[in-house]
Amino acid sequence: MEYTVKSGNPEKQRIGCVVIPVFASRKLSSSAKIIDKASDGYISNLVRRGEIEGDLGNTLLLHNVENTLCDRILLVGCGKEKDITVNNFYKINCNMVKTLQSSGATEIASYLTEIPVKRKDIRWKIQHSIEAIDECLYKFNQLKSKKEETRRPLRKFIFSVNGRGQLMQGEEAVRQGMAISAGIHLAKDLGNLPGNMCTPDYLAKQAIKLATQHNNVKTTVLEEKDMEKLGMGALLSVSKGSREPGKLITIEYSAGGKKQAPIVFVGKGVTFDSGGISLKPGAGMDEMKYDMCGAASVIGVLSACADLQLAVNIIGLIPTVENMPDGIASRPGDIVTSMSGQTIEILNTDAEGRLILCDALTYAEKFDPDVVIDIATLTGACITALGAHPAGLLSNHNPLANDLLSAGQTSGDRCWQLPLWEDYQEQLKSNFADMANIGGKGAGTITAACFLSRFAKKYHWAHLDIAGVAWKTGTHKGATGRPVGLLAQYVLDRIKAH
Repeated sequence: MEYTVKSGNPEKQRIGCVVIPVFASRKLSSSAKIIDKASDGYISNLVRRGEIEGDLGNTLLLHNVENTLCDRILLVGCGKEKDITVNNFYKINCNMVKTLQSSGATEIASYLTEIPVKRKDIRWKIQHSIEAIDECLYKFNQLKSKKEETRRPLRKFIFSVNGRGQLMQGEEAVRQGMAISAGIHLAKDLGNLPGNMCTPDYLAKQAIKLATQHNNVKTTVLEEKDMEKLGMGALLSVSKGSREPGKLITIEYSAGGKKQAPIVFVGKGVTFDSGGISLKPGAGMDEMKYDMCGAASVIGVLSACADLQLAVNIIGLIPTVENMPDGIASRPGDIVTSMSGQTIEILNTDAEGRLILCDALTYAEKFDPDVVIDIATLTGACITALGAHPAGLLSNHNPLANDLLSAGQTSGDRCWQLPLWEDYQEQLKSNFADMANIGGKGAGTITAACFLSRFAKKYHWAHLDIAGVAWKTGTHKGATGRPVGLLAQYVLDRIKAH
């Protein structure tokens, strides 16, 4: 898709379709008023007759409107002008795309950028229009023998800005929107691939590919023998039962100052999670290919930052394994020694994500990080607690938690903070080891984070539990690419603050 920005009146656009917002209670937007005036009240007459009310979800496609140069005009209902949220802005763009896909128009001039979104400027609106459009157009069909083809696919979007003064801002927003959107797309593709294709080795190859595409990206891969030397007994206990060897992938993006401490993103990369000996129920087990969406989001955000050539240092750490039952797989009751020297009693082999993350968190110390953020589809309890809207956030450093909460509000890819109180640590007690890998029925998301916190004491750390947001189930089954948008916004905010 081609995206660009332009200033100019809507009636003078010689293009396939001009998209114009209309607000609830039949209120015309600025661009709608301009076209209405040029067409001798044509729009206001339609509105008066009740052809479109302006409610969220309404659309009306018009052809050959008098005194305009475009082939079509699409009126899009936006709801009440004062009540347009980040979420609603996304829905408005999606409604536009769905209608345009069957319209025959291929080049579009969008005036939806004039919609007032609370505390959001033109740059934000252009960037998030691109993310919304790409999200709506995304299809994962590379493994289908017959691909659905659109007869006349959308090719180009031009976003309207007010005058030449906003052109530079608009162009920067297009660059950001396209890079972040491409990162989200990459994370979705990796997530949607089946477990027989997206193995730990495949993830390592994707990380190496990223390094070949960018001069300031370097990828290294630790094999099982390397991890044995480092004493990563927790991580290796998970890969034991699989014929796919586990790996620890390090992606280094170095575009900041030499003395600048890096941001470290740690992504859980369980390419398929059967549960191991603590086998999961069969229903919905196919969705356990999504247990590497944390890893996919790390690759996605690093790809976006490298595309934008952001002046920052970032390390992506991806512990990646397959969790399978086998004659030598870990058993409930086994005790393993982590890289940190702490011993862990494995009471449930399906609580494996924290076992691979804990060794990666210890390994992160060697980079002298500024902050460490891990991203993991960690607990079903998070879905019970928060549903499918925000990711769960827990942290040992409130300023870091606040930065992530703020980035979530800006990006629309939200998270919600849960307590990381000392009280919950009691639940991880073991009679036979330093800790157990599960904490019983209550507060499963919190006790999982409490477990990880024991390996993150030497730096500022945050944990994002994305179990509820990494993929959609049912008829719309598929990876979401979250939280690439949140993480990219966090990096952009940090650059701005420094």
